[in-house]
Amino acid sequence: MTLLITVFAAVVATVFWYRGGAKDEMKISTLCYLYWGASLMWFIDAVFEYAEVKAEYFTPAAADMLNDSFLGFSVVALGLVIWLGVLLWKDPKGKWRRLPQTTNH
Repeated sequence: MTLLITVFAAVVATVFWYRGGAKDEMKISTLCYLYWGASLMWFIDAVFEYAEVKAEYFTPAAADMLNDSFLGFSVVALGLVIWLGVLLWKDPKGKWRRLPQTTNH
């Protein structure tokens, strides 16, 4: 479930990045790297788990699916927080640099 959620987030981020063209003003490429990296990590985890438990991999318990879903959504949320931090740090639209300066008279 974690793999499915992160791959879905990676695909959505990639579509937004692709639609934005080469300018990447909102740093969506960072979000793509985060989600595709997480997807690759979960894929490798799934391969090793399948190698260990074989067919049982495809019949998880409901509690395991709920835990995996929570972890997947947590990873997506953490990716958004990291992306927001990068976006605020890079300030592509110059919103923080244009704050009015106070003068002391």
